[in-house]
Amino acid sequence: MAEDPHLELLSTRHEGVVTLTMNRPERGNALSAELVEALLDGVNAAMEDDAVHTLVLRGQGRHFCTGLDLSDLDQASDTTLLWRLVRIETLLTTVWQAPKCTVAVAQGRTWGAGADLFVACEQRVALPGATWRFPGSQFGIVLGTRRLALRLGSGAARDLLTSGGELDTAQALACGLASHAEEPDLQAPKVDAATGAALRAATRAAEGGDLRDADLAALVRSAARPGLVSRVRRYVESLKPTQTTRTAQAAQAAQTVQATAPERPAAETRAQ
Repeated sequence: MAEDPHLELLSTRHEGVVTLTMNRPERGNALSAELVEALLDGVNAAMEDDAVHTLVLRGQGRHFCTGLDLSDLDQASDTTLLWRLVRIETLLTTVWQAPKCTVAVAQGRTWGAGADLFVACEQRVALPGATWRFPGSQFGIVLGTRRLALRLGSGAARDLLTSGGELDTAQALACGLASHAEEPDLQAPKVDAATGAALRAATRAAEGGDLRDADLAALVRSAARPGLVSRVRRYVESLKPTQTTRTAQAAQAAQTVQATAPERPAAETRAQ
């Protein structure tokens, strides 16, 4: 039976590889509450299936994932928004702690919680034209910070988060945020599932071990400060161009059109 194309998450399976595709292209695959729960269910199912050796995360359309869906911000309270962030952190931790290979294939905007989801994967493919932003710190959220620091180094991660910067594909590959410029060949591993899980647990121990409680505590402390929704709303408003900016953009566009328009013959100008 064909899968419903209107589902927010599509799942396919081929030779031990499960692919979960976020299917909200009209919203840049922004993470709705429903999509987060579907991802959690899909990731857990893949990890529990003995016939699966690799999980791949993709985004339908132009973008991998543009972050937390804020389309219902006007109806949100600090409590409901905090709960949504907790569920996202639960998803990120589940991917980070996965006993099997996880792969993210990023195109277009890979921003916010979408960038954190990318970071949580073991293999991270940066396709041409992809960009990464981590804006949560701009509204006071500490989400995925330790994992980002493990990928980039603590100083580089801190600089990126406090500056509100953006990375392109070349920069992501150079700094270690991304691990591959092309999709890897997803063959079955040379070790059995139990050994693979043990190897992943041992290498994570070298990174500090299982710190999911500490990661969750850092998120909750940051998000529990009064005024969470107000902080997010101010951030969203800051992204909107001001009237001055719109006027300047319109003037620049008019100048560009005028500069690139073909010259009209003198005779035609005199005729007018």
